[in-house]
Amino acid sequence: MDSSLPLHAVSLKSKPKRPCPSPDPTRTPHPNADSDQLDALLESLLELPDPSAISLDLSIDRIIESRPCDFDKNDVIERALRLGSALTEAARRSARRRASMHNAVVWALPSDLTIKVFSLLDTQSICHAAATCSLFNKCAADPLCYSDIDLTTVVPKVNNMVVSTMIQRAGKVLRSLKLGVVPCPVASLGSSQALVYSMRNSSDTSGFSWNDKKSRQGKESFILTRSCLAPLIADGGAPGALLRRLHLYNIERMDNTAFGAALSACPSLLDLEIVGLHVELRQTLESVCRSCPLIERLFFESSTTGRDDSLKIPTCNELVNNCPYLSSLALRGFKLHDIKVRVLVKGLRKLKYVDFSSSYAITGDFLRNLGGSVGGSLLEVLILRDCMHLREGEVSRLLSAVLAGRFRNLRHLDVSNRDGLASDDDWYLRRYTPSFMSFGELLEERTNLCVVADFPAQGRFVEEPMLSSDVDIDMNSPSLTNSHSSDEFMFNSSGESSYSDQSSGNEDFPSSSNQIHGESSDEVDDLF
Repeated sequence: MDSSLPLHAVSLKSKPKRPCPSPDPTRTPHPNADSDQLDALLESLLELPDPSAISLDLSIDRIIESRPCDFDKNDVIERALRLGSALTEAARRSARRRASMHNAVVWALPSDLTIKVFSLLDTQSICHAAATCSLFNKCAADPLCYSDIDLTTVVPKVNNMVVSTMIQRAGKVLRSLKLGVVPCPVASLGSSQALVYSMRNSSDTSGFSWNDKKSRQGKESFILTRSCLAPLIADGGAPGALLRRLHLYNIERMDNTAFGAALSACPSLLDLEIVGLHVELRQTLESVCRSCPLIERLFFESSTTGRDDSLKIPTCNELVNNCPYLSSLALRGFKLHDIKVRVLVKGLRKLKYVDFSSSYAITGDFLRNLGGSVGGSLLEVLILRDCMHLREGEVSRLLSAVLAGRFRNLRHLDVSNRDGLASDDDWYLRRYTPSFMSFGELLEERTNLCVVADFPAQGRFVEEPMLSSDVDIDMNSPSLTNSHSSDEFMFNSSGESSYSDQSSGNEDFPSSSNQIHGESSDEVDDLF
């Protein structure tokens, strides 16, 4: 055994090694040989003179007929179709790239100025510009282009995903956000045009079906839900931290909880406009008081005209104390009483614009003794249009006060009413030609004042009279103690009905018939 081992080892050592193949110096491998062949083939094909359609048809037919079986013939046809489609798409992509390079060369503005120009456009125009070329697409992706987001439409075309994408693009530079359905252009100064929109009652829906509002699994719906403002709270509330303007129109699935949570992320809000949302007035104002101390403009139009009687005097006092910079206040379509309106107008010392159009309960009594040191001296616009219980006598006293020198800053007054003014003696007796309709002396004295007093030629008032039990006021509120003399709240009529600001109703326990019930939704999205 021991002698055999050396022999075996010797035999292994004596075995010759396999020689390593040496590279052929005449052959130089090309890594892109296939690409070069394809380039050469395409180049030779493109250099051919443009053949006629008949020539191409004959050539294709000859190639197909040269194949022995039907399978091969069909394969030739399919390969020809794929090759033609691939060549077409490749040529189109090359054309787009060349167009983008051309735009980048010939576009006169640098990127920073282009972004500045895009930031001045509306949201839809920015999206259109981003789809034109890669240069514009890159510039349009800058957050500054989305600092003012306007996604309002005439019919529903925007869903939560679109809103979330836009807010994420804006990030911390978001300053303005407008969402919802606006059936007409936003009303101008002094306009009484209603902005409340109902999808079910709309005649101009452009083929939109009400059934499309219900979201289905796997299908996006063009409808905004209660969670459409949730992106404002993302990233610790960074997107909403510097938001200055928030306008919401006819988002029917919005509720108080979701809206209040969104406002809590907007401490810098200056301009809030709410139209047609199913949110309660009292809870909305409380959310504004807690979260928006810098607010300067508040426009709130009810979705249920004359039914929301939720506002309480403590809420009015809270708004006065927590929002001292409020200069424009519009509460349209709510059941407001004079005593609550007086607290607001008297307490908000910077008020210049006031609009209580379509208020069911206002009689005009709150105007007494305003316009001087007690409040209302800075008023420039006062709109009491279509206030069903506005009295002729109170309007006459207001005009006399203006003629006497009060309300010196007033430049627009609207007391128009489609049902005429209420008589001082009888709620059912309407005044279609009030005694103050001669404005000659007033307009001579105040040449800069515009008075709008449109009344129908004739008509019949069909509303139920407002009884004293409708006025739910807690006279024990500290804000009213020793604030006014009794003749400032009390007005007794000699007719069958009377109105008194000092009613015996309890404001803390309103009648159940006046409560606002939110609409149920098939789809309730979680805000967080």
